[in-house]
Amino acid sequence: MSKIICASAIDGAIEWVARAEAKLDHAIDARGESCAVGFPDTAYSLPVIYSFTGRETRTLTDCRAVLSYAKGLLPERPSNDVWLPYLGGALDAGVAALFACEIIEACKYVAGPNPVEGIWLGAASDVIMRERGIEFVDGTAPGFAAITGAAPTNEIAVHIARELQEKNLYVFMGGTSGGRQFAKQLAAEGVQLGWETRLVPFGRDVSALIYALGFASRAALSFGGVKPGDFTQNLRYNKDRIFAFVLAFGDVGPEKYAAAAGAINYGFPVIADTDIPQILPTGVCTYEHVVSSVPPETMVEKALEVRGCKVKITKVPIPVPYGPAFEGERIRKADVHVEFGGNKTSAFEFVTSVGIEDITDGDIEIIGPEIDAVDQGAALPLGIWVEVAGRKMQPDFEPILERQIHHLLNGAEGIWHMGQRDIVWTRVSKTGFSRGLRLRHYGEILHARLLSDFPAIVDKVKVTLVTDPDEVERRLAVARTIYDERNRRLESMTDESVDTFYSCLLCQSFAPNHVCIITPERLGLCGAYNWLDGKAAFEIDETGPNQ
Repeated sequence: MSKIICASAIDGAIEWVARAEAKLDHAIDARGESCAVGFPDTAYSLPVIYSFTGRETRTLTDCRAVLSYAKGLLPERPSNDVWLPYLGGALDAGVAALFACEIIEACKYVAGPNPVEGIWLGAASDVIMRERGIEFVDGTAPGFAAITGAAPTNEIAVHIARELQEKNLYVFMGGTSGGRQFAKQLAAEGVQLGWETRLVPFGRDVSALIYALGFASRAALSFGGVKPGDFTQNLRYNKDRIFAFVLAFGDVGPEKYAAAAGAINYGFPVIADTDIPQILPTGVCTYEHVVSSVPPETMVEKALEVRGCKVKITKVPIPVPYGPAFEGERIRKADVHVEFGGNKTSAFEFVTSVGIEDITDGDIEIIGPEIDAVDQGAALPLGIWVEVAGRKMQPDFEPILERQIHHLLNGAEGIWHMGQRDIVWTRVSKTGFSRGLRLRHYGEILHARLLSDFPAIVDKVKVTLVTDPDEVERRLAVARTIYDERNRRLESMTDESVDTFYSCLLCQSFAPNHVCIITPERLGLCGAYNWLDGKAAFEIDETGPNQ
């Protein structure tokens, strides 16, 4: 872990505890030590403190005891002269900062300023937590983004908020940079804020983001069966089940470093647009902990990748119905608007894996004429070139995904497809074309379904659809070279060259007592499944039909 970040986080935690003590003293002077304290309409006391320690913080006197406990978590700054481990100390400092932030926000409810003012909503009640928290459990909401600071411009803020909304993520906002807040940028542009739109402005101060971690802690206590005080299970539940991350805009000082260290305890990574030290090795978080200098326009995509958050596309964005019922559809010659391949033109499909940084998810490029630029009944060449990226993606999986193109495209009403590799034949019907179906929608289907059907290995998909004859031939030559390499690899494999065979239960729907053992030299009895297929299927789904 970066020593600079650790030292800054410890400094920031010391500042947070000092601020909390001052705020607590002010509240005690105003209301007395026996004054009740807590967030409105919750049975979880101060939820972060409660989930970590099991203590119910009910009065200002209880807050004093918590701050004393937080002081005990504060470590010495890392020495420049003697190397000693400092990750644990920095994480402890982050927890101390979280306790201090929660006490600061609780004292606001007692002695002001009122956290609920204008656009600011303050703490979520248990009613909201149960209503919204279940969405994180059933997958309706894949996660949340905690945003601190302000985007470079209002337009960028709106773009980021809309991108997060489109991915069904909640957005929790708090904190200032350069005197501006992300939530106020949205409000200035007329964006509707609130729990209903999943754009939740907690407060203007960084400490208000404690409500986001309190929400996560209550989800663990309510839905995860975690006991108060079992901080290990609490943090493990959040790392494994609540896919959250922090987007940090603007300058990052010691107090923000401390708050970030607190979030990292939960397994929530930090993505920053400024040049701060990075923490790239995995450990507490699933992948990287702190990633910096990320352009604002790609921060959401980078955050989802680093957090390992998979966003399910529930509806394929095309203008015609989509589903298995249309896979048997036939498009006869008289009904064809345009066709590709089928011995009339060249047509092929090819899936290749690329680096995670090499493509932008959702890119769909068309090289050559679209189908609305040709006469009805025309035949065009076609190259379907799919680039996929994923942290667990392997070249062995490419032909598996390639083989899925057939049934993925056939699910659209108005598209007919047969064949694979370089013997593809596909048609678009006149009815589908009249409803708005275009070649671009081939890419939309493949992007949505590959991400949805193969989340374990696919993080990003880019589709290039080529109808320019020269470019089709150029890419086809490249694809055929790879096809040959794949064939030679499988041919060269023997049973002795591998240490794992795979079972296959795919045919048990009609042969319930049957099981195949697949080896490099022995296909399944169906003849359609080889050893590489079994290996890939097991990697994709360890509890699936291939073991």
